[in-house]
Amino acid sequence: MRKTLLLAASGLAAMALSTAAAAQNTAAPTAPSPASATDQAAVDGQTDDADAAASSDIVVTAQGRAQVLADVPVAISAVSAETLQNSGANDIRQLNQVAPSLLVTSTGSEANGSPRIRGIGTVGDNPGLESSVVVLIDGVYRSRAGIGLNELGEIDRVEVLRGPQGTLGGRNSSAGLLSIVSKKPAFTFGANGEVTYGNYDFWRLAAGVTGPITENVAFRLDGVYVKRDGFYNDRVNDTTVNDRDRFFGRAQLLFEPTDDISFRLIGDYTKRDESCCAATYVSSSMNEAIGNLNNPATPLATGLAGGNNIINVLRDLGQDLGAFNQKYSRDISVTPGRSYGGDMQDWGVSGQLDWDFGGVKLTSITAYRDYYNTQAGDVDYGTVDILYNADDGNNRRQFRTFTQELRLNGTAFDDKLDWLVGGFYMDEKFRGKSNLRFGSQYGRFAACRVVSGSLATLYSPTTPGCISPTGRAVIAGLVPGVPSPFGAAGGTVLAAFDTLESISDRGSTIDRYNQNSRSFAAFTHNIIHVTDTIDLTLGLRYTNERKRFSATFGNDNAACVANQQRLTPFLTNPGLAALAGGLIGLSCQGNSTLELNGVGISDTRSEDEFTGTAVASWKPIDDLLVYGSYSRGYKAGGFNFDRSALKAPTLSFASFGGGSAQAGAQALVGNLQFDAETVNAFEIGAKYATGPFSLSVAAFRQDFSNFQLNTFDGTVFIVENVNGCSSSLNGGDRDQNKFAAAPNFNAGAVASGQCPNGDVGHGVRSQGVELEATLVPIRDFRFTAGLTYADTKFRDQLVGDASGAPLNQALGKLPGQQLSLAPEIVVTTSAAWTPDLGSSGLSALFYVDSRLSGDYNTGSDLFPQKAQDGFALVNARVGIRGPDQRWAVEFWAQNVFNQDYAQVAFNSPFQEGAVSAAFQDPQYPGGRQIFSNFLAEPRTYGVTLRGRF
Repeated sequence: MRKTLLLAASGLAAMALSTAAAAQNTAAPTAPSPASATDQAAVDGQTDDADAAASSDIVVTAQGRAQVLADVPVAISAVSAETLQNSGANDIRQLNQVAPSLLVTSTGSEANGSPRIRGIGTVGDNPGLESSVVVLIDGVYRSRAGIGLNELGEIDRVEVLRGPQGTLGGRNSSAGLLSIVSKKPAFTFGANGEVTYGNYDFWRLAAGVTGPITENVAFRLDGVYVKRDGFYNDRVNDTTVNDRDRFFGRAQLLFEPTDDISFRLIGDYTKRDESCCAATYVSSSMNEAIGNLNNPATPLATGLAGGNNIINVLRDLGQDLGAFNQKYSRDISVTPGRSYGGDMQDWGVSGQLDWDFGGVKLTSITAYRDYYNTQAGDVDYGTVDILYNADDGNNRRQFRTFTQELRLNGTAFDDKLDWLVGGFYMDEKFRGKSNLRFGSQYGRFAACRVVSGSLATLYSPTTPGCISPTGRAVIAGLVPGVPSPFGAAGGTVLAAFDTLESISDRGSTIDRYNQNSRSFAAFTHNIIHVTDTIDLTLGLRYTNERKRFSATFGNDNAACVANQQRLTPFLTNPGLAALAGGLIGLSCQGNSTLELNGVGISDTRSEDEFTGTAVASWKPIDDLLVYGSYSRGYKAGGFNFDRSALKAPTLSFASFGGGSAQAGAQALVGNLQFDAETVNAFEIGAKYATGPFSLSVAAFRQDFSNFQLNTFDGTVFIVENVNGCSSSLNGGDRDQNKFAAAPNFNAGAVASGQCPNGDVGHGVRSQGVELEATLVPIRDFRFTAGLTYADTKFRDQLVGDASGAPLNQALGKLPGQQLSLAPEIVVTTSAAWTPDLGSSGLSALFYVDSRLSGDYNTGSDLFPQKAQDGFALVNARVGIRGPDQRWAVEFWAQNVFNQDYAQVAFNSPFQEGAVSAAFQDPQYPGGRQIFSNFLAEPRTYGVTLRGRF
């Protein structure tokens, strides 16, 4: 696959360079860009600037001003409304197909989808982490990028800014920015409608109307309703999962009392009532190069000698073994009665004022947004009832966000200086609840997990404690002449197994997480016209950030405290320490303990950060721009909203606070903090645009310090800063002992990998080349192509935080490796042909786009079991359109060739095999851990009817 990608990339580069000269000599007229028509491209009320651009120029606002794309010395992709429509993109996830440096995935909750640019993004479903790629819709910051996984309505264009965006307005971002611009009201009447039907009983109804109310006031109304069956089959509960049932509405008013004043008021509302998000077990045949990952179960004849003991346990408790080798079948394993039901409501209102005072322009954007999501789930992703979130509305998250942005820009010194100053303020309140509970079979599963590993000859899944009657007698020392293997502690061990098995439907009664965030930024961004052809851009931003965090816990799991009290004395006994630690850990998994019931914790953090940019650009000829830039970006630190990260489960909370669980939990609250992520980025590039041909090339290097990594090790959500060390760690950061199974991590590995003081630097480097080309040889044909080569890797010597502390022991696979979800090479192409059909006024549409992606790993811990082979996705659309496109009939397909692939693979919760040598796989880290994955959507197809007037 790698060779294929290299050949494709070489061919793309050759095409772009060879067509440049030919394109300049093409006599055919240039087709207007759909994103460049003046009434669509001018935004933020800066119509005069847009009018100055030729109709064939794409106008963007990446630098807070309306500028022709070819004149902006920034790596940016502008995706037009027509391209979005042809590709079938209705939310930001589908932008992958037309933006090679972008990859958007979603996992256990679409409330926290993850976009990545140049291989950098935020992974996982933890709402405490902000996105590395910020999403703005009509200039308004969305609190988490996953909120953009909604219907977008009528869109003018999407701007994909690559690299850190830490100078201008809006929220800081360390990797990039997605700016979505909706169509604004028009002063001429118009309406549009669309009906789509497809497989999976897919219906999409959309309509919009715009026009004048008075001479100075115009309106626009847009609405979308979508319904579709899910592509996962839950045959146990006779339903489907990952369905669609959503409504989106947006209303706008545009008030233009004079040529110098424009005010745009926008209100929108989204409602979703859907089941999301199921996963399947990773099959051993999904990626043949990896081999037999989820090893099939073997007979119990000799006490589980061989195979994966956890698969044997799951089988004996009711799991169908076929689920471990079903390839890309979308039949899911679900506990009877469990649900993936979710409800989401998102609404907001914003007002944008643009006022030209004559030489100085004021832009003010004021917004309030309220986002609410509840999500149930059978989150062990199997038939056996191990772990779940109830469908009672108590697993929820809510963001209420107020933002205010103010900009002033103008010119000075005979237009030699184009200056901009401004400020940004955000006040955000997060309120979250968690009701994660052990299922009805968790206790039996946990007991069998221990017995099937270290006491395999005593394994009996149908008897108390999962121990055979004879085994119980032996452990208790009741068999004459047969001493108990645990001596006088035999009775205590049996009591601990029975207590562990008693855990049934226990855990969180409701945990509450609250965070109040306040951010203020002042910025300036100035373009100095040194000569008629040379510009110098200088920008600086100061940000002050404060977060106040609190949490209160409710829990009814009494088994944890009982086994801690019973077994803690044995943690120092060489013969019993491993068993005692395992029993306590499984009793207290995820710090689920009655000891936390009623306990509250709180903490505060604040940050001050300077970011900025410096860009030198030169236009040696009118059609060519070359530039070089430096920029510093920043993403705020915060708190891990997961109680399991407070401590390891073997010791009680009271032991950290002088006998008080409250004091102990508060003493541990610092373990939830993670530091701000910063990046120093360098870029050189060139943009060539003339008539029917355009080409942009950018080479970049980005160094990230305190890189924020989120990973799930099968037990705990780990949020860790990652840095690099110049000195050799002698393998301490990749010690294979770090891969010992939870909850019995090798304590010796924790102390290894310490970096000397003053020797800590960046932990991640992303470097590479991007190329985008557009060719319009004739009016009715448009071809685009893009190539991204991004070498996005962790450094060879890795440590944790900036003090040089050792890397978390679950992350020993990271040093020197490519980041997850970061293919080295991506190639995208699209072609649209719209020939006239005779002289009737009818025209045809032939459209196809493709995305060819190299190999990459889908798990943030980079276990090779989570690898995804390279693949290609193709979308296509054909249709016939009436005169002036007043109506259209289009047949479409997405993922035309039904390419199967995984979005994200992860450690199946609590489903890790025994830690003894007999059950370790020496070839791969993770031992006998079982893995699951969130599959991408299959092929979809249908027909769309459009009309407008």
